[in-house]
Amino acid sequence: MKQISTLTALLMAAGLAGCGGDTATSTDLTAVNPTEPVSDWQLVWSDEFDGTSIDDDKWTHEINCAGGGNNEKQCYTDSPDNSFVSDGTLKIVALPAEEGAPLPYTSARLNTKYQGDWKYGRFEMRAKLPSGQGSWPAFWMLPTDNVYGEWPKSGEIDIVEAVNLKVAGEDGVAEANVHGTLHYGRAWPNNASSGKAYQLPEGMNPADDFHTYAIEWNEGEIRWYVDGYLYQTQMASKVRFNSRGEAVGLSHRGWFSENFDIVTGELETKWNSAPFDQRFHLLLNLAVGGNWPENVNNLGIDAEAFADGQTYEIDYVRVYQCGQDLDSGKGCETVRAGYKDEETLVIGEAPIPSPPSTGVAQNLIIFADTPNPNWPAWDCCGGSTPALVEVADRGNVYEFVVNAQPTVNGFITRSAFITDEEGVPSPFDASPLIEQGSISFDMQVVSAPSNPASTWIFKVESNNNSSFAELPITTSSEGISPVTGEWQTYTFPLQMLADAGLDLSAIDAIMIFPAWDTGNGAVYRVDNVKIAQPDAASPELTIFTDEQNPAWPMWDCCGGTTPVEVMDDAEHGLTAEFAIGATPTVMGFNTRLLEAAAEPFDASALLSEGVVQFEVKVVNAPTNPDSSWLFKIEADGGESFVELPLSAGNGGVEPVTGEWATYTFSIQSLSDAGLDISAIDVLLVFPAWDTGNGAVYRVDNVRIFNPNASANGPITLFRDAVHPDWSLWDCCAGSTPQVVDAGAPYGNVAQFSVLGSPETVQGILADETVSYDATPLLASGSVSFDMRVVDAPANPDSSWIFKIESTGAASAVELPLAAGNNDQAPVTGEWQRYSFSLQSLFDAGLDISDINVIMVFPAWGTGSGAVYQIDNVEISNN
Repeated sequence: MKQISTLTALLMAAGLAGCGGDTATSTDLTAVNPTEPVSDWQLVWSDEFDGTSIDDDKWTHEINCAGGGNNEKQCYTDSPDNSFVSDGTLKIVALPAEEGAPLPYTSARLNTKYQGDWKYGRFEMRAKLPSGQGSWPAFWMLPTDNVYGEWPKSGEIDIVEAVNLKVAGEDGVAEANVHGTLHYGRAWPNNASSGKAYQLPEGMNPADDFHTYAIEWNEGEIRWYVDGYLYQTQMASKVRFNSRGEAVGLSHRGWFSENFDIVTGELETKWNSAPFDQRFHLLLNLAVGGNWPENVNNLGIDAEAFADGQTYEIDYVRVYQCGQDLDSGKGCETVRAGYKDEETLVIGEAPIPSPPSTGVAQNLIIFADTPNPNWPAWDCCGGSTPALVEVADRGNVYEFVVNAQPTVNGFITRSAFITDEEGVPSPFDASPLIEQGSISFDMQVVSAPSNPASTWIFKVESNNNSSFAELPITTSSEGISPVTGEWQTYTFPLQMLADAGLDLSAIDAIMIFPAWDTGNGAVYRVDNVKIAQPDAASPELTIFTDEQNPAWPMWDCCGGTTPVEVMDDAEHGLTAEFAIGATPTVMGFNTRLLEAAAEPFDASALLSEGVVQFEVKVVNAPTNPDSSWLFKIEADGGESFVELPLSAGNGGVEPVTGEWATYTFSIQSLSDAGLDISAIDVLLVFPAWDTGNGAVYRVDNVRIFNPNASANGPITLFRDAVHPDWSLWDCCAGSTPQVVDAGAPYGNVAQFSVLGSPETVQGILADETVSYDATPLLASGSVSFDMRVVDAPANPDSSWIFKIESTGAASAVELPLAAGNNDQAPVTGEWQRYSFSLQSLFDAGLDISDINVIMVFPAWGTGSGAVYQIDNVEISNN
């Protein structure tokens, strides 16, 4: 059955009907002569309606009051009042029903099933369409055999539809759009559709006169025409593969199908010609009302428009097939220049296959003080602009507002929303982090929504919303509701999000918002948005730094020279030098040269943040003043490559002779340009072909890496001995902490003594200019240690303190020692483990990027006589 869900209908209404600029297309038809015969097509079936009755050998009447699956208000009949042939045309007439009828109108729906069924061809109708609020004529196609399942899994092709023609809106403009649409994909209500509206040249309306409507359908492609003008093209999706044959995305997003494999029983997505690769039949009908027409233009049904009937008048229906190749339907295309340009080619709704996970864990900071150009802050629908504001003790945070217009806010990495010139869409593969990783953020509600019943929502989307997880914010690990005025941390384990339906391999939107249409008046701030787990690794390739990588030798492709290593300035040391003579050539580094070639470099794990970076100094410029410098990178034996101006890696600045310059190309941009980043094997820098004679240039620090990857992993400050960059420390009393043997299983431990005068604090201090950046461990890391009190302080009221500071005591957190051990105070003579989460220390104000000293001591002025031992001091993820 032809059906559209209520939501789909409303969305179509908003996006298609009654509108102009965005979806309708006005075209000068003088570019095409519609009177010329269709070339190369062979007529295989037609009805010219020249007789006195409807041909039962071609058409079957459908008789029902089912409402078309769209809540339509007509019963379909075979009454001659509703459909008949006269004066060379077929009339389908919608009329008011008799009193007491099941539905208020009658009409007709005819089909050619089992009498006219075709795979591929040109399907054409000349008709004058009816008008009036509530009218919905259609010329369309359904599958005859439902090979892929019930509607819409086996597809639907709408050749032409229109609703409410000639109905004038508030702007006084009469509705004049016709629509061509495909329906496909998953079972209702998760079905997909894609299409386009078309508007006849100014002053013309499809209800005023006859026009010709057609599609041409061949394997993998369908084109829509009005009066011979091709206004829309839709295509099967085209999958992009890497060198391992793994799907990594779509080079074109078109239609798709989803079915259970009959052998494995697994649900599979197909990005091929299905479901539009089976035989379909034709339908003609005139509906009255329904989800679509009743929700657009002037709404509802205008009874006066149907009082005397509305007529859908068809001059002919013709079917052509291409004799050149019946199997594919190709060879007879009636096309024009640009018929696959952005104005004509429709982007479909196929789910985008996620790039295969590399299995390499990496962390992502979406926002922490500094905006990430790849992940802009975003107001979906409310028209506000998220603001970067400075907050005491936090630095910059993002502030979001919700006004009367319903909206969601958050961060997104899709091209349509990236405005920074440096930004690139960077969907994030979090699947390797699933066991320990999480999405976390800090939020402060400045002003609560005016609606007291509003609730706060956390939502994550993946792969252009191919999958998502939407949860109440209270389902975070902390299990808390926002408290106005307070900064609070929310953590959502990746496993929980995956269980809720999120595909972790291509996360591209994170949203935090009051529930839809309840948030008016809300003002809130967000900070420290990250996807992270402990100890994330990041692959890196060094091709040349001070010496060449033997697996990536320097290379002159064609000029016969031998690149050499030469000393440059003190900063660069040994560099790679290339010289070009009269013979045209390209130069660089090539891992395919060796008989036992190195493995190509797989940069898949670097897709979101990685770069190809190197430095170049031109010693002698080419003698040709018109020469330009190029960068080229190849993969998989040359199966894919990208060639760009060298200046594109340095803000458009051309090389300056005698000066070093750094060039940076994002992995994401190279992948988007077509490079298979899973098998990089050649990197070239050179003057344009046959223009480089006389050029001498040097290259250094050639790397493929993630510049945001931290070099800091976990650190052990004391285990048997103190870390070489840190020391045992007595702040003020002049004692010297000792390393003593505590016996098995601890061995050597640090021992501190409080002499009594002067007062003091003690611990482990970083050497001058040394500090520790614990930022990569924030999500689940901690500061932890073992401690044993050998002799308690003489003062029985003494309490034990833990304190941690950043360099110069610029920030500090002081807590009861017992807070690190479930509020259990030290017991003299017993080893006990203490752990303080980095998140809690950060929330308390510690600058965790600059940890400089860790202290454990009896409260000031109460510690005289205390002796205590500490071991296994670490900042890690345990």
